Amino acid sequence: LSLMSHPLCHPQLEGLCCFLQLSTCPEPFLVRFCSWLLALTPDLSYTSAAVLAQQLFLRRVLSLTQPPSRHLMAALTSFCSKYSHPFCRVLVAAVLQEPGEGAEQTKLMCELVEECLEPHSVQLLLSQVLEVPLSEKLLPVLQAVLGRQEVLPPELLDLLVLTLCQQAPAFATSLNFARLVTAVLTVYQSQVS
Repeated sequence: LSLMSHPLCHPQLEGLCCFLQLSTCPEPFLVRFCSWLLALTPDLSYTSAAVLAQQLFLRRVLSLTQPPSRHLMAALTSFCSKYSHPFCRVLVAAVLQEPGEGAEQTKLMCELVEECLEPHSVQLLLSQVLEVPLSEKLLPVLQAVLGRQEVLPPELLDLLVLTLCQQAPAFATSLNFARLVTAVLTVYQSQVS
């Protein structure tokens, strides 16, 4: 584990992850491994944390067909609590690009938004969501972001409002979309004209 705190290039770190079989290791081990990662000094670089997020969690999260186990959830939340920015860049981007409903992935993203992500990572997640076409699957994620009642930079709030205005005709009969618009008008009423 001391190797993890030293700079490793992508192939070396990916090779080490493959050697340790981190993408398929038992979930109780995953929790312990994440605890060890969080105790490392100095902290992992952004690149190393992104590679580890991919190796540790990507396959597990994309293959969810039921709620994550308590072990997986504990590992996710502990890793995300310290390395939320690279976690969002890797995992959220992959979930957003995944075709289909992805109900469990959506619930997981909502839970992470509500419980784990730092404010700057919530903003990153929001900007990632707004980069893809809106779907019913993403509306609960946006609702979770608004539930945090974070102060958004003006340009991000403008993008959110513009996206909602542009997408309104496609969601004319969606109750979730109506709730989302109401939440935006409630949370950011002083900034939305």
